[in-house]
Amino acid sequence: MHTTEMTSNLILLLGSLLLIGVLSTKFSSRFGMPALVFFILAGMGLGRFIYYDNAFITQWFGVLALVIILFEGGMQTRMDMVKPVIRPALSLATIGVLLTTFIIGYFAHLILGVSLTEGLLFGAIVGSTDAAAVFSVLGSKNVSKKITSTLEAESGSNDPMAVFLTIMFIELIQDPSISIWSKIFSFFWEMGFGLVLGIICGKLAVMLINKINFETASLYPVLAISAALFTYGVSSLTHASGFLGVYVMALVMGNSDLTYRRSILQFNQGFGWIMQILMFVLLGLLVFPSQLPAVAWQGIILSILLILVARPLGVYASLLISKFSFREKTLVAWAGLRGAVPIVLATYPLLAGVPNGHLFFNVVFFIVLSSALIQGTTISSLADKLGLTENIPDQQPSIIELVATGRTTSEISHLTLDKRSCMINREIQDIHLPQSVLITALIRNEEILTPRGNTVLLAGDKVYLLGPKAKREDIRKLFTGEVDPTSPPVT
Repeated sequence: MHTTEMTSNLILLLGSLLLIGVLSTKFSSRFGMPALVFFILAGMGLGRFIYYDNAFITQWFGVLALVIILFEGGMQTRMDMVKPVIRPALSLATIGVLLTTFIIGYFAHLILGVSLTEGLLFGAIVGSTDAAAVFSVLGSKNVSKKITSTLEAESGSNDPMAVFLTIMFIELIQDPSISIWSKIFSFFWEMGFGLVLGIICGKLAVMLINKINFETASLYPVLAISAALFTYGVSSLTHASGFLGVYVMALVMGNSDLTYRRSILQFNQGFGWIMQILMFVLLGLLVFPSQLPAVAWQGIILSILLILVARPLGVYASLLISKFSFREKTLVAWAGLRGAVPIVLATYPLLAGVPNGHLFFNVVFFIVLSSALIQGTTISSLADKLGLTENIPDQQPSIIELVATGRTTSEISHLTLDKRSCMINREIQDIHLPQSVLITALIRNEEILTPRGNTVLLAGDKVYLLGPKAKREDIRKLFTGEVDPTSPPVT
């Protein structure tokens, strides 16, 4: 009976946390405050009733959550928006993180009274921006797409540098005689092979999802998440960057012709929110409020120095030869949000037994909260003052739900006609569709049209087709131009 009651209480607790987390997003959007603040505070409040100090479980779950969040963010990132800013984003993710690490690391050495190597370890922990915070905050703002794309690409690709520097400085503290050159070589291996694995796994995942025929559409999102976890695992086993591999793999999938894209994206969004809520609550549980007053002034000073000195210097230096204006660099510097990544990285010295591990964790907590409360709530107003806002059109998918038609061999597929499609300016009656394939609906300018024989297809039309699963590839080739639409239908 005792075990049953304990299980019931844990399930009730989990449900309550998720409920509070979901409802808090409403307040966070109303007050312009990142939801992670409410999640962390909920965890701290819960810590008054539950004693929790397991850094290993926190780190493991944090890494798992970051994989899901990176996958969800990468899937929604458009390559046509990232390509123009890929160089400055990579510069921020490498040179910017390195400079920020050394600058704030030196300040930590002076303010915390630790050795220079330990100070640099602290700098590495807080040197990178956080994908979870950036994706969630910028997703609801009207910030210029150029800035948003740069920040999202930076936050998605700077984790490998932060992880590498954190592990390197921990090893230097434990064994000062290790070779720096071997570490530099391992960094290039992690980045390079992580990139290659991400591309390969992304293409294989797209091929698998498009080729396999499940009886139910609900299995495709599970397959996509499984591919992301597999990519991280393979990358880690080969000593490549798992975070970079997952982000690149998600970019490849998100910008490919993918079956059940909408179902996969919706599943990712919901699952990503669950992981964010639980991750930040768990991180809040690991914080002991009674220990925070002892490091309050150090945490506040280091937060101010990171926001006003280290991050801006890192940004201005890494974007020195870019085409970004001073106003754009200023906004990029201000929008470098810290979140889950620094807190997860702060568990590394705890598990490694670094003498000042607990000190670093508590100070990092101040920095994350300061970043969320100060930067996260003012990004939109600063962008408006700098003239870097724009009206971003609604990019939400069509309101029609796409599902497989039960346990049959048929399905509803969805295609959007771009300007290069050979279907543009053709009447439906002139198109030779594969056998048993029927155009069931058109959406043009958010209006649903009933397709008729004389209906002319235009660029941007969303076309919904009902047909056998076996004809999926034939439909794709027809609408992408690989097959002449006026040729005899495929049987």
